[in-house]
Amino acid sequence: MKLKKYIDFKLILLLAGFYGLFNIIYITKSAYLRVTFPEMRHEPWYDFLVNNILIDWLVVVFYMTIIAISTKRFLHRNFSWVKIISIHIVCSILIGFIIRLIFDLYSILTGLFTIEEYQVKESFTRFMIVVDLNFLIYFAMTFIIYTYYYVKQVKEAEHHRAQLETQLVNTRMKMLSSQLQPHFLFNTLNSIAVLADLDKEKAKDTIADLSDFLREILYSGDENVIPLEKELRTLEYYQNILNVRFSDHLTITKEVDQSLMSKKVPALLLQPILENSIKHGYSYEHTHLEVIIRIYAEANELIIKVINDGAGLSAGKEELLKKGKGLDNIDARLSNLYGNNYSFEIKNRSTGTGVETTIKLPLT
Repeated sequence: MKLKKYIDFKLILLLAGFYGLFNIIYITKSAYLRVTFPEMRHEPWYDFLVNNILIDWLVVVFYMTIIAISTKRFLHRNFSWVKIISIHIVCSILIGFIIRLIFDLYSILTGLFTIEEYQVKESFTRFMIVVDLNFLIYFAMTFIIYTYYYVKQVKEAEHHRAQLETQLVNTRMKMLSSQLQPHFLFNTLNSIAVLADLDKEKAKDTIADLSDFLREILYSGDENVIPLEKELRTLEYYQNILNVRFSDHLTITKEVDQSLMSKKVPALLLQPILENSIKHGYSYEHTHLEVIIRIYAEANELIIKVINDGAGLSAGKEELLKKGKGLDNIDARLSNLYGNNYSFEIKNRSTGTGVETTIKLPLT
C-alpha cells in the first residue's frame, strides 16, 4: 500500500509498453537491414537482443519510473514550468550517460574488453551518436507521464464536481424534508394568519421572506461555492421567519467582517448550522435562546462560528453527524471541496453553557 502511494503501476506499464513498442520497431528495422545488406557488419542476434534491447529496456523503464515519481512531486509542489523543463532537459542528457556507463560496466564484467582497453573518448562518441535520439525518447515518455496525470486529474475533478452537485441537490432536498416539514409550514402560516389581523404589513413581509427563502433553496443555481454576501442574504430570509415563529424567545446576532463579503463559501452552509444550533439549544431549562454568528478572517482562513447559550451536548461530533443528515452532508461537502484543508468542530462552550460550532475554510 505504501508503494502505491509513490508509484502508479498503470503509468509504469504504459511507459514500459511504449518503450517496448519502440524496441520492437528497432528490432524490425535491424532484421530488415540484416536481410537487405548482409555484407554489413552485424553483431550476433543474442548479443543484440540482450545488450541493445533487454538491458536498455530495463534501465530506461527503471529510470522513467524515478522520473514519474519526481513528476508527481513537481505537480504537487507547483513548480514553475521553467524550472520543470530545465530539470527534464538535464535528466534527458543524464539518462544517456547512465545507459552508456551501464553498458560499459556490463562489457567489462562480461569480458568484452578489459579496463586497460577501455577508452573514454570512444565511449563518449557512442553517447553523442544517440544523444538526440535519447532526448526525443525521454521527452516522448515525459509527455506520456504528464498527459496521464493531467487526464487523471481531470477525471478526479469531474468525479468530485459530480459528487458536489449531487450533494448540493441533496442539501436542498433535505432542507425541504427537515425545515419544511408540515410543522414548519404550519407554524409559519399560522403566524402569518395571526399577523394578518394584527399587523398586515408584517404578514406580507413574512410571506415574502418565506417565498424568497424557498426560491433561494430551489432555484439558486448549481454553484457549489457562492459569495458570502449571497449566503447571508439567504440566511436573512430564514432568520426573519424564525423571528416570527419564536418572537421574543430567540435573539440572533451577526458579527461579520464586511471586507469578507466577496469571499467564497459553500452554498447553503449557514442555514442548517443555525437550524441545528436552535434545535439543540432549546430545552425546558432554556426557553430563551441567544445565537451569535461570527464570521472573520484569521491568517489565511475564513472562520465561521455559531454560538448559542442554550443546552449543552451530551453526544460528540461523530455521533451528531450520524444522527443529523444535514450536518453529515455539510461535512461531506466540505471534504469534497477542500480535501483535508478545512476544520469542522462542534463542542460545548468552555463557559459551561451553550454550544459552539466552528468551521474553518481556506480564504478564497
